[in-house]
Amino acid sequence: MILMAAVLASQAAKPRSSLTVYDTRKQTITGFGGACCDGAMKPFGSDNACVGKLYGAKSKIGLNILRMEISPSFTGDNWGDYDWNGSLPSAKTVKNRGGIVFGTPWSPPGEYKTNGTAQGGNAEDQGYQKGKLREDCYEKFFPWLNTFLKWMKDHGVAVDAVSIQNEPDWWVSYSGCLYDPEDEVKLVKNYAHMLDRETFAGVRLISGEPLGFTQNYTDPLMKDPTCREQIDIVAGHLYGHAPLIYMKEAAKLPLEYGKEVWMTEHSVTDNIGERLPTWHENLIFAEELNECMLAGCTGYIYWYLRAHWAFAGTGESKYGSANKKDELLPRAFVMSHFSKNVTGSTRLTTSLDKTTGEGNPYEFSAYIKGDSLIVMAIDTLDTPRDLKIKLPYKVKSGTLWQSTGNETENLCQKSDIDITEPTDEFLFEMPARSLNTYIFMIDDGDAAISNLQPVSDDTKTYFDLQGRRLPEPQGICIERSVNGTSRKIQVWK
Repeated sequence: MILMAAVLASQAAKPRSSLTVYDTRKQTITGFGGACCDGAMKPFGSDNACVGKLYGAKSKIGLNILRMEISPSFTGDNWGDYDWNGSLPSAKTVKNRGGIVFGTPWSPPGEYKTNGTAQGGNAEDQGYQKGKLREDCYEKFFPWLNTFLKWMKDHGVAVDAVSIQNEPDWWVSYSGCLYDPEDEVKLVKNYAHMLDRETFAGVRLISGEPLGFTQNYTDPLMKDPTCREQIDIVAGHLYGHAPLIYMKEAAKLPLEYGKEVWMTEHSVTDNIGERLPTWHENLIFAEELNECMLAGCTGYIYWYLRAHWAFAGTGESKYGSANKKDELLPRAFVMSHFSKNVTGSTRLTTSLDKTTGEGNPYEFSAYIKGDSLIVMAIDTLDTPRDLKIKLPYKVKSGTLWQSTGNETENLCQKSDIDITEPTDEFLFEMPARSLNTYIFMIDDGDAAISNLQPVSDDTKTYFDLQGRRLPEPQGICIERSVNGTSRKIQVWK
């Protein structure tokens, strides 16, 4: 199917948005994913069918980051409902497809903690004893993480990163551990050097992942030179914390120092009761993804992969006939707009970048990846709208990914954009309640391409062929030049 793009054409009067894309480079996007933890992933340990449908460049969805729990066991034997074996089949699938696997502790071993148990302590039968890592056990923490890395490596998975703690700011009755910001600084500053980066080559350290992604936890780590050297990725969650209010501020220092910023857990409309999300609610999820990108996020990891409010159905009939076991749900195809297209790209600024957490029925963002320009446009209202796009240089061809909630197959339709001659201006109609991803191929003959503005940092950066940022050049990778005006494939030995 060919989409006829009206280039500066006059149409019947409709509400219109005029979007100008600037060649001002921001963060590079590492990717998108979800969590393979117990619960909705039962039977845990052998069923990785939904992971097989969601991950890899050849899948319909294109996820590339998997989060798994590091249980408190030293050996990987069962602890409650959790164990390292449980995530192993899924982790192997993701790694075999070129993805990233990282582990998050819900608690260190109970014997290391003030309450003597892996539980957080916020329950009557636990005596309401707050579980914190004892200071005399700080020196044991990173060697314990090394045991996890070794176990996974011995079982065929080279883990790419480990974090310090799931939600260190949240006192819970289940597995948990509390850290004040100063506790985390003390732990990282004095003991993070014990993470065995030499044996487990390339493993990166992620900060604690607070329930609320705020500066309270990120700034102290970035302001301390030793902590800053040890932390590779700053992470957090969005519960009760809108990204353009909180994450945006928390990301400033990490991005300034060349760190990645990952949103590592959130579920959108998981409290909707015994039904699947509406299409409008799925567009709210698209807005959250978009706002995280605008806030400086380099990696977005959803909560469960399998849930009626997530990417693959659970098979429970109470949620309706569309909730088939491991069948892809509409929210997965919303995610695919970002995971299939934005992974490996660098965000560009636009004239309509949303800058605050205030509601807006229309949202936009833009990206550059190789010779492609990508424009994301979201319309949450029930009326169509015209979108005028001005690009920073001319393009010669294009493709549209469009989802309106009315599709019967794949919930995402692709069509060609008809461009008769290179141009940098377009007028499209955005259907009501639609998610639109416009992908343009830059015209090689455009003189503007030789005058690209520098990227925000002034050092060389390297990416693997999946678009993941590398700490240093290795293997076959993509080098971005010092002034940001070119990219080349380089083989490093």
